[in-house]
Amino acid sequence: MRVYVESYGCAANMADGNLMAELLREAGHVIVSSPKDADVVILNTCTVRAETEWRMVRRIRELLDSGRRLIVAGCIASAQPGLVRRISPRISMVSCRAVERIVEAVESRGPVYILQPSPRRRLPSVVDGVKFVVPIAEGCRGYCTYCIVRVARGPLRSYPKGLIVDAVKEAVEGGAREIRLTAQDTASYGLDIGVDLPELLRDVCAVGGDFMVRVGMMNPDSASPILDRLIEAYQNPKVYKFLHIPVQSGDDGVLRRMGRRYTVDEFKQIVEAFREAVPEISIATDIIVGFPGEDEEAFANTRRLLEDVRPDRVHIARYTPRPHTRAASMPQVPEPVKKRRSRELTKLAREIALEFNRGMVGRELRCLVVGYSPRGQLEARTPNYKPVYLEGCNQLIGGFYTLKITEAGPHFLRGVLI
Repeated sequence: MRVYVESYGCAANMADGNLMAELLREAGHVIVSSPKDADVVILNTCTVRAETEWRMVRRIRELLDSGRRLIVAGCIASAQPGLVRRISPRISMVSCRAVERIVEAVESRGPVYILQPSPRRRLPSVVDGVKFVVPIAEGCRGYCTYCIVRVARGPLRSYPKGLIVDAVKEAVEGGAREIRLTAQDTASYGLDIGVDLPELLRDVCAVGGDFMVRVGMMNPDSASPILDRLIEAYQNPKVYKFLHIPVQSGDDGVLRRMGRRYTVDEFKQIVEAFREAVPEISIATDIIVGFPGEDEEAFANTRRLLEDVRPDRVHIARYTPRPHTRAASMPQVPEPVKKRRSRELTKLAREIALEFNRGMVGRELRCLVVGYSPRGQLEARTPNYKPVYLEGCNQLIGGFYTLKITEAGPHFLRGVLI
């Protein structure tokens, strides 16, 4: 059959989409690039925020109206199967914790609901240009009061270290130059199987070849116990000097209501330790504004944290209630207040990012050209994972070149080949 796979959401979800396509090809099916050419359409969904869910529902209805057989996979199928069934009982569903059964769903003659978790036996091997996304674990150890991803993905299940290293080796031999290790919380990797993230990084970096490793998001409470060894692992030249560590709020009271298992001071200590040992590190964090119970004092504390820590990349999201979460039943902050706070923090975050990036102008850096930017220019990555746009040809993709940084914006750099 001809199958079209459309994926949304995080890097883990994109990797799941790649794995589903890979399994279907091996079973003799043809992956097509448009739903118009497909007999079966797979929509690999995200449901992390309310607006994302609304977008997914609209897309489900659009694809259903096309008359193709539809399979809804991913986090909506896992966390809210009733929502999908209310749209139409003709839709098949495959949980994000059972992606390896996608062939069964495609070959079924009628609707099927594959929602029970199945053990994962393999990782994707698809290399997107020179980028390779490899999940190292699924699920998480946290019980955040606002998060539906824990409902969808379940408890922590780390994949065997050897399986990950073999996947990286195969990808590098196949042309991958940027390896992205992804999980709901990378720093919790291995706690259920007797290994840890620094050990995994050591073995991944020992794979032969010229490539860079991007470590995905990690929670502060998971990073703290392995901090010294994690910092040591980051000093390997193959590891991007990029730390994505979400704080979510600069107020300890809000953090407690969120169910986050660290304090603001503990977050700051992690950042300070990384900056002392790896001065060029780029710090990314996430902030939720308007969480239930966030008063003006708590918001001021968050603003003060950004001013003090000055992370050069901040993702700011307005809180939205999610089903099956405790925070959804808490007294809510009015939407206009959320919008005002979001605008304030966004302005501050842009100013900090621009200041950081302008400090890189004039520097000459060894960068990896990874592909094209949305604007059609080549995109390279600095050693601290900053995007650099430059003019050039296809032949540069996958190569390491010295670039001189000539211009900076809040979210990008421009450079020229030396």
